[in-house]
Amino acid sequence: MPSLLTLWNRASSLPQGRRAFSLAFSQKAPYFATVRPLFVELRPNYAELRIKKRRGVQNHIGTVHAIALCNGLEAAMGALAEVSIPSDKRWIPKGMDISYTAKADSDVRCIAETDASQWEGDDPDLPVRVKGVRKDGTVVVEGVIRLWVTAKPARADAAG
Repeated sequence: MPSLLTLWNRASSLPQGRRAFSLAFSQKAPYFATVRPLFVELRPNYAELRIKKRRGVQNHIGTVHAIALCNGLEAAMGALAEVSIPSDKRWIPKGMDISYTAKADSDVRCIAETDASQWEGDDPDLPVRVKGVRKDGTVVVEGVIRLWVTAKPARADAAG
């Protein structure tokens, strides 16, 4: 099966390919579909997607709801992890520390970033920097999603 990065590279070069990729990605973890993410950029150590401000993600004051923002940040982080992690390792989220810094009163770009060096070594705790930015460039949410990164277990020999 092609890697997520290969699928992104193929899809993003086609008309409506980013939309198709985003829809397919949202089916992998259906709760991501609630925010209808549209991936804008995906490469090792960087993922960016957009959440459109619409009624389905708004709170009682008409801004993008805090949990919708967290879902967008987690989707970006998950895509980043899949295209960045070495093939001999696996990951799972273990925590999120988020600060809401301004009202999300427009579409929001959800960005996740790491440094290549973070994936090296044996420390299983890997912080992914995340932030949400509204159309005027104001950061509306920022923080860290912590991953637990460990070696993949050895595969049992099928012949044995």
